[in-house]
Amino acid sequence: MREPNHFRRIVVIWALLTAICWPLVVFVFNPDLPPGRGADDAQGVIVDQSVLYAVAVPIALALLVYFAYVLIVFQERGPSPREGVAIPEDPRVGRTWLAVTSLIAFGMAAFGTVRLLEGGAGGGQGPDPLTPPGGKPLEVQVIGQQWQFTYRYPSYGGVETQKLVLPAGRQIELHVTSLDVIHSFWAYELGVKADANPGADNVTYVKAEKPGSFQIRCAELCGLWHGYMFDAGRVADERKFETWIRQERRRLADATKALPPYSHVYYPEPVGRAG
Repeated sequence: MREPNHFRRIVVIWALLTAICWPLVVFVFNPDLPPGRGADDAQGVIVDQSVLYAVAVPIALALLVYFAYVLIVFQERGPSPREGVAIPEDPRVGRTWLAVTSLIAFGMAAFGTVRLLEGGAGGGQGPDPLTPPGGKPLEVQVIGQQWQFTYRYPSYGGVETQKLVLPAGRQIELHVTSLDVIHSFWAYELGVKADANPGADNVTYVKAEKPGSFQIRCAELCGLWHGYMFDAGRVADERKFETWIRQERRRLADATKALPPYSHVYYPEPVGRAG
């Protein structure tokens, strides 16, 4: 009896499963995964996830099909164990493995570099983004403190609010810092996350295309009430945003006078000293 071509069987099974699962994962399930499409950064996350799934699904299926096939087809069914079939060394296997893994690694590195230069200008890694977007964005400062975020608008008299409201369709330059310990500002549906470090100015950019709400969380363990440090932000059209910020300036006029001058970092005076 002729020995079946196990390699061909594995390839055929893998190809059929890939043809079914690949479009389902990349085009059906992935677009609805978090963080959604609330802003350009969030859409960028979806694009990155699509590429990662497009590469990972065939690889994962190849491993699963191979191991499942081996466990089923080569399972010992006799009354006593037999010695396994000798497998001769084949240098083509090593060369193929090296070529495929190298192609994947260098391809993903090239994709990541291009994405960094195109859309990774403001990832909250410091005060000098690599490739900032053009134009004049609206600057908004995010200030972390135990245990809340506050938001300062230097273009509107330096008013500091407890709610984050952003105008739709406008590029926003977020300056993220902290007054005490390390926090992490995470605007979930906008796809924005940046560490809030004391004495540091981490810049990130976001542009929300349409009005809506988004969750804000602290993504860094920052003390006893870390779990309490969440809120909801809002994207409003330009006219509603201007109305809101004027109302906040009037309501908080006295508090704004007591604030220190606007700066990208702050060093509060200690309330007590040891010794």
